[in-house]
Amino acid sequence: MRRLSTLLAQRLRRDWLQLTLWIVGTMALALAGLNGAANTYGSETERTALLATVMANPVILLFRGLPSGPDESAFIVFLLMPFLVMMAAFMSTFLAVRHTRGDEEAGRLEIVAATTAGRTVPTVATIVHGVLANVVLGVLVAGAFLAGGSPTEGSLLAGFTAACGGLTFLGVALLAAQLMRTSRGANSLAVWVLVVSFFIAGIGNAVGTPSDDLTHMESSSLTWLSPFGWAENTRAFDENLWWPALLCLGAFVVLAGAALALQTVRDLGASILPERLGRSNARPALSSTTALVTRLATPSLIGWAAGAFFAGALSTSLGSVVNEMGSDNPAVADMLKALSAEADLEQAVVVVFFTMVGLLAACAAVQTVARARQEEAHGTAEPVLATPVDRVRWLADFVVIGLVSVVLTCAAGFVGAWAGGAGSDSGADLTRSAFIAASGQVVAASVFLVATALIFTVAPRWTIPLGWTLVTAAIVFGLFGPLLGMPEWVTNLSPFSVAPVPSGDEVDLRGLWWLLLAVAAGAVTSFSLMRRRELASAG
Repeated sequence: MRRLSTLLAQRLRRDWLQLTLWIVGTMALALAGLNGAANTYGSETERTALLATVMANPVILLFRGLPSGPDESAFIVFLLMPFLVMMAAFMSTFLAVRHTRGDEEAGRLEIVAATTAGRTVPTVATIVHGVLANVVLGVLVAGAFLAGGSPTEGSLLAGFTAACGGLTFLGVALLAAQLMRTSRGANSLAVWVLVVSFFIAGIGNAVGTPSDDLTHMESSSLTWLSPFGWAENTRAFDENLWWPALLCLGAFVVLAGAALALQTVRDLGASILPERLGRSNARPALSSTTALVTRLATPSLIGWAAGAFFAGALSTSLGSVVNEMGSDNPAVADMLKALSAEADLEQAVVVVFFTMVGLLAACAAVQTVARARQEEAHGTAEPVLATPVDRVRWLADFVVIGLVSVVLTCAAGFVGAWAGGAGSDSGADLTRSAFIAASGQVVAASVFLVATALIFTVAPRWTIPLGWTLVTAAIVFGLFGPLLGMPEWVTNLSPFSVAPVPSGDEVDLRGLWWLLLAVAAGAVTSFSLMRRRELASAG
């Protein structure tokens, strides 16, 4: 017990800031949702009309929860529950991999395993650590609903559901850490499971059966294949079903048990899934550091670009649907106009979806630069820098490929918009709007590129957590700020919110020059500081 408590204290000391940001951010999202929904959808009539519109256009359910009635608290759960679970899931995923496969790669686990703690106690400490983090998150989410005046049972269920959803993905990440050889591979596998689960639940809801009064949706059987679907079917503040959340808890127990069992049958440093054998001699195309970085970034870029293509296609193909929604329910029109600052609804939809494209581009940028930190921490950067390649050139390769990733992701979104609007009467105008919005998001996403590079040069050990935290904060401010009634100055802290957008037949440059100045200053400062920085090992 003493060994477990010592390891647990070390983990809490190491992670307190990251966990605080994730947990407080999740609670803040719940609080903002309560305040924003009360201001934006103040009457039951507006909420009922919006739910009826959602039933008629179920594609919206791909990005929301499960409709469970027009009650204000139930309506907020419909809007926010998938994202509360997603925040808990990301927190749990990164925590699990960091303290299992990450410590194993860095050589820390071998040192600990040589003591009386052995190999099992560190993993048990990680499980306890993750459980405690999710319990605190769940308590604060429940407290946020209670503070907003929501009923007690529904508030407790909402917090319990968010915590159980996070625990499910804690188990997923623990198992991924046993299957994959690297922390990069484990994180990628866990995140892909998360993303696929999110869309499985959305599709399952979209093909479900609406109630006669169009205020409730009975999800299809597909939804029950996803932890997000289990969480949404608790129907907090409506039926208050606790047993679907227990499915999340049961999945965590099974996955964590499987991870512990697999750990006992593999060697330290090995993995259950073998690494793909590489060529004995590199191709000529890998003769430079630029080509090496390109090779490292390509698989993830394909995933980000595919998501951007899908979002772009929706941005122009939903034009007629949105016009109908706006005429039937003024609250929908007001919401879209608030999110995009556009008077024209079709243009507003394009701007909103391309904010999502910009988000995906920013993720591609952060992930690319974060690879520089992973290469440094794993010791593979040192042999490269022992050649005539200097530090600035090495970092510049990651930044340049990150910029290419940003451009290609936004370009994929534009191609999707062109394809989605090809058969529409207003397709040409919408495609033009998509090009302007995509170009603006290139600049916005580039801010995160240089910000992550700057963090890498100043505080290398914070590159990955702080880089992703900045993106998460920008998501909350940029995508949810107007919807949740945040002050304009707060939403404008997100580069996504001040990127150039189409405005009628013109272009609203908004914060273009400030964004370009930030990109230039961040790049110059990063490269200047990199000249004098020594390599920093994992820690």
